[in-house]
Amino acid sequence: MGIWKQIAEYLYIKKRDPKEPRTQWMKYMHGMNRISLIMFLIAVLIIIFKLLILPLIRK
Repeated sequence: MGIWKQIAEYLYIKKRDPKEPRTQWMKYMHGMNRISLIMFLIAVLIIIFKLLILPLIRK
């Protein structure tokens, strides 16, 4: 499975394959991956805000 397809499934952009088996542990793993991906995106936004937007505001 490609990385972009997996990320799209984590963010509910794309539906998952109905033929793929889904176990309880797979649900846990996808949930943790979803949380970590969202936290990463929030951290990137904070870094961009601190490095690009705050210096412009302080001038």
